[in-house]
Amino acid sequence: MTVLETRRISRSMVRLVLGDGPHAGSFDDLATRHLGFTDTYVKLVFGYGREEHPVMRTYTVRRFDPEGRELWIDVVTHGHGIAATWAREAAPGDVIHVRGPSGAYRPDPAADHHLLVGDEAAIPAIGLTLESLTLDQSATVFIEIGGPDDEVPLQWDGQVDVHWLHRGRAEAGTTTLLDDAVRAWPWPEGRVQAFVHGEAGLLKTVRPYVLERAAREDVSVSGYWRVGNTEESFREWKATQTDAILRPAGR
Repeated sequence: MTVLETRRISRSMVRLVLGDGPHAGSFDDLATRHLGFTDTYVKLVFGYGREEHPVMRTYTVRRFDPEGRELWIDVVTHGHGIAATWAREAAPGDVIHVRGPSGAYRPDPAADHHLLVGDEAAIPAIGLTLESLTLDQSATVFIEIGGPDDEVPLQWDGQVDVHWLHRGRAEAGTTTLLDDAVRAWPWPEGRVQAFVHGEAGLLKTVRPYVLERAAREDVSVSGYWRVGNTEESFREWKATQTDAILRPAGR
């Protein structure tokens, strides 16, 4: 696909607006595979077509617009990895190979309340989930970020309470902010559907607490990344964890 535009949406996040690539039908092929999940993700492939082994990085689709023929990918850019570096320097006309999509989660309108928990990596899925809620649906959101300048504009029509948790100088993935916030939250009556995605530490902290209070089929939990790991080493680690993913189909 081809970069149409880049937008700085917070201090630490860049939005890539992608469109048709140099080969005819590239967007149409993506459209036939898109299933409408709010955690739909694709893999950006760096070094595609070269002799060396290409490098893949996984990103949630922030927006899929079949009429405008646009695909939005929000990339956290405070790191120095290949994807963050590329996103900071990307310009209209640049080409990136995209594989996918896949996904597994969408909010169930029959649930009484939705709990959405994550860090920067989960903001695109959380944002799309909030936009999918109707006026009579309610949600509580906890998002850990560096500071106020890292907050991203979110939109919704439902009854939504958003809590931005600022970790300050602490390294991403090393705090207990999300776990503390969820445990202090008054759990509502009725059926709660939970979405808990982000750094892998959430699997050992927020996950067991939520599973004590919500039905297993109403809990979507997945580690998107792990402190100190590249995506390659994270995938290797994840394969050894029996509880690394709790969702119908995984990223």
